Amino acid sequence: HSLAPCDDAGSHRKAIFDIYCQGANGDRFVVELQKAKHNFFGDRSSFYASFPLQEKVGRGEWNFELVPIYSVGILDFVFKDHRNEETIIHTVERKDQNREVFHNTLKFIYIELPKFNKTIDELETRQDKWLYLLRHLPEIEGKPKPFQVPLFLQLLKVTEIANLSREEQDSYQSSLKYYRDMINVIETARQEGYEEGRRKARQDYRAGKAHFQ
Repeated sequence: HSLAPCDDAGSHRKAIFDIYCQGANGDRFVVELQKAKHNFFGDRSSFYASFPLQEKVGRGEWNFELVPIYSVGILDFVFKDHRNEETIIHTVERKDQNREVFHNTLKFIYIELPKFNKTIDELETRQDKWLYLLRHLPEIEGKPKPFQVPLFLQLLKVTEIANLSREEQDSYQSSLKYYRDMINVIETARQEGYEEGRRKARQDYRAGKAHFQ
């Protein structure tokens, strides 16, 4: 597959994980690694998947035929509605009233990594190995035995920060700093909201107690 940065991965998001891929058969893949929890990630992925759909618009004659588009969300969180499910990979398609696929233009695939808990010694299938890599890639050192095949060796080589250019390293560090800052801001807001809630509860309790005295 040919790989290129997703066109909408602009500076306003400061993310370096988005990838826009085109398969040899013309299928499009929009891949996003979402580290922080996002309440409207489903809506967000639908929005981003619309960009490849628009590529053909305004380019000469067009009969409205569209190529299949796969939106892949690699998530470092679990959707609220999925907390009690063991399923790791969720596939969403457009279906009719008989639950049959109505149109295969858009397919959404969401991978909830926190649910994958196998150790490196428990990996059996290729899917296991991919899920393990996606969850533990920053922690992997060297070339572990389960990944001693050309595909995974190439991936490990590409992802070594030491092999990045100076510009890529700067971009990576900038994105990492932005992510950490964002998490800190969210945690600070959560803590302040918690303290404000406690303060308001104490005030209401005192007001109620005084009312009945």
